[in-house]
Amino acid sequence: MRLSDPEMFIDADGTPRSGRAGDIYFSPDDGPAERKHVFLDGIGAPETFNRPGMRLCELGFGSGLNFLLSWRTWRETAAKDASLDYTAVEGYPLAAGEIARALRRFPMIERELAALVAALPPRVAGWHRVELDAGRVRLTLVYTDVMTALKGLLGSFDAWYLDGFAPSINPEMWAPEVLGLIAKHSAPGARLATFTAAGGVRRSLAAAGFDVKRRKGFAGKRECLAGTFEGAPTTGERKDAGRVAVIGAGIAGGWVTMALARRGSA
Repeated sequence: MRLSDPEMFIDADGTPRSGRAGDIYFSPDDGPAERKHVFLDGIGAPETFNRPGMRLCELGFGSGLNFLLSWRTWRETAAKDASLDYTAVEGYPLAAGEIARALRRFPMIERELAALVAALPPRVAGWHRVELDAGRVRLTLVYTDVMTALKGLLGSFDAWYLDGFAPSINPEMWAPEVLGLIAKHSAPGARLATFTAAGGVRRSLAAAGFDVKRRKGFAGKRECLAGTFEGAPTTGERKDAGRVAVIGAGIAGGWVTMALARRGSA
């Protein structure tokens, strides 16, 4: 099913705004600086990227700025044999041209932006896999509502970006059931960062097993939140599947073996 146009507008100061939600995608003061402060610093990057197979999930892909900054930082700091699995959920995805228009004024991510725009899938509901950086970065774009996406996730994640619009604008994103599913798919010690500091969100995250701290916000925003998962994992699944044997040959078997080998499982 092809998704409807979310209608992005560019304000007079160059800031992209969602026509559906009526809110901006990032700060007009300095979008990359805001994203770095709230999200990358909030999960402790780049130190948290220092592992062989980092798994990060973002709720609210938006313009893609969080992903592009994370990819750039990861590429500059991670070990040469490391990999990044980045899953992003977006119910109202922007077209490639809209993303390019929103982010082309940021030269520090020019290389990553060009690669992403060239590889973006069509805006069709479902799960889409994109491989970047010679296969070292695996971007899974989930174009559906947040509950459907979270119920379809497998395994656990090392970090989360919660970047939906504010709870007053997009309450479905911040429902206790959603935050409970985030906990369900969190690895021990998983980090979490979000722009909002709403009391209801803090309480729901704490009830789900996160140790939540207030942090100084960016520019005129007073506070944002960061958290660490201290609860027990409930998925019953290991993040790393271990060794896997592929029974069967042919083209399909070869592709499966190659994909597993990239993950260190074959």
